[in-house]
Amino acid sequence: MSEPIIRTRGLTRRFGEFTAVDDLTIEVAPGSIFAFLGANGSGKSTTIRMLIGLLLPTAGTVEVDGIDVIRHPRRVRDRIGYMGQKVSLYQGLTLGENVEFYAGLYGLAGAELERRWGAMRERFELTEAERERVDDLPAGIRQRAGLALATLHEPRLLFLDEPTAGVDVESRGAFWELIQDEAAAGTTVFVTTHFMEEVDYCDWASFIDAGRLVANDTPEALRRRFSEGYRLAITTPPAARAAAAAALAAAGVAGRETAEGLAATVPALEPPLLDALERLAEAGAAVHVEQPPMGEVFRRLLAGEGAVP
Repeated sequence: MSEPIIRTRGLTRRFGEFTAVDDLTIEVAPGSIFAFLGANGSGKSTTIRMLIGLLLPTAGTVEVDGIDVIRHPRRVRDRIGYMGQKVSLYQGLTLGENVEFYAGLYGLAGAELERRWGAMRERFELTEAERERVDDLPAGIRQRAGLALATLHEPRLLFLDEPTAGVDVESRGAFWELIQDEAAAGTTVFVTTHFMEEVDYCDWASFIDAGRLVANDTPEALRRRFSEGYRLAITTPPAARAAAAAALAAAGVAGRETAEGLAATVPALEPPLLDALERLAEAGAAVHVEQPPMGEVFRRLLAGEGAVP
């Protein structure tokens, strides 16, 4: 098993009498998309600042890509990319001029810069925007440009702090496709977001509240623990309902009769149930599955209905 690319132990940050991050212990697997979630003021941004070496912890340890961040913060920053809610593009300059500026920071020039930027320009659909001033670009294009610049130096680890705030739903979806492409290529992505539905793009999710870790698991496992479950609605003629109920029962699910057919709530979509639903659909039943929204999970967490031991 690969060593974690991020590992914290007892990470704590106090500002006077106020504790912003309290005894945080997490591990992030390399090549994963890791969602770090919490309400405003919960300690997310403070944690990121400690992870990237901009803020010294009060207590605890933190390693990023095998580097002790407390002892060697500058070495860490050479290996990461960062994009915040406000995309760091210099107003008054064209996108191309911004590329040249950021490339200079990373020591990129000549053929190597053209190779990297040429590939990104096409992949991020930025060719037409390259000669435009960044303050004239729509939010969705600025967002794509910000991600392109954050990955220009091919970092092993990418930090995204509320990267989709302020853009429309379509642009958010396209942006997440790019994030998933980065992870598929081996980049680890550490992301914070206010849009709970975006957690389903992620491999792992950690929730913090008042600086403390309250949940730490896969999105599917969190749904099992902190939601009522998946809601099933099966529309079928009265004559076929007994057979449909028997198919569900064989998969360990007790269906209840409704005006349209059958309904049930299950904690997870296990293979036997999926097979039964597929057979019902092939037989002509209309099968609807409603996934528990991650917002529901978050509300239950904040209500104190579960915590990490």
